[in-house]
Amino acid sequence: MLLNKPISIFYFINTIKWQLALIILFAFSVGLLHLRPELVKISIPLGVLTLVGTSVSLLLAFRTAQSYERWWEARIVWGAIVNDSRTLIRDFIQFMSVNEADEIKLFAERQIIWTYTLGESLRRLPFSPKVEAYIKVYNIDAVNIPNALLQEHSAQIKALVSEGSISEFRQVRLSDTVGKLCDSMGKCERIKNTVFPRSYSVLLHTLIYVFTAILPFGLDRLPVVIDIGICILIPTMFISIEKTAIIMQDPFENTPVDTPMTTLAQTIEINIRQAINDTDVPKKEDKGLYYEM
Repeated sequence: MLLNKPISIFYFINTIKWQLALIILFAFSVGLLHLRPELVKISIPLGVLTLVGTSVSLLLAFRTAQSYERWWEARIVWGAIVNDSRTLIRDFIQFMSVNEADEIKLFAERQIIWTYTLGESLRRLPFSPKVEAYIKVYNIDAVNIPNALLQEHSAQIKALVSEGSISEFRQVRLSDTVGKLCDSMGKCERIKNTVFPRSYSVLLHTLIYVFTAILPFGLDRLPVVIDIGICILIPTMFISIEKTAIIMQDPFENTPVDTPMTTLAQTIEINIRQAINDTDVPKKEDKGLYYEM
């Protein structure tokens, strides 16, 4: 997630470097041709440029709004995960006796690992050493590791109810929170697996390229330097907006505009370890970057 710090302009330039190179090459080529009026006799009315430019602007506005909505929904879901994780551990601690510290720690450790596995699974990254060690120790064998960990939550709660350590009323309370975590996981998977319509992207790309191609021929009456500058500036703005929308529409792709799942998982771990009075509480480090992962 981008932070309120100086953002590296090179990150944005790098995402559109090839399109930018083609736009500059095209703008200079047509601009130089305009120096030889006998070679270029095409003149497009400004009304046509206005129509195409307006169409592109409307489509870009819709695309950006939809992409931001997906990104914001992902952030809301992870905010709910933070709150539900705190609630789950707080309730579990209250419902258990002080003599059952081992059960509390086992449950808390599993919740911590669940938050890391969910984020790493959504990004489709190899599990971190911490997660790998936990999976190996507890022999977690499943296609969907986060879901398997939630099942372990339910199994432990059921066992404690059978032993009489937790009443059935408290079981309902804990199971309800586990269910909310499962719902949040499902929402994240839906966002991850739902692809933005390809036909919409093709249409928008086509209109941007058409606008870029005809723009110089509507500015042929301007000085060549101004003509070239406008032919670079406006298409670059359109391409940048469209590229930003593409990046935002997938908030789990391990990029600087991602939902900061790793940072949120660290926050959850710190809160949980402090709640169970663990002495091994990690510290959040400011890496000085313009984004958090």
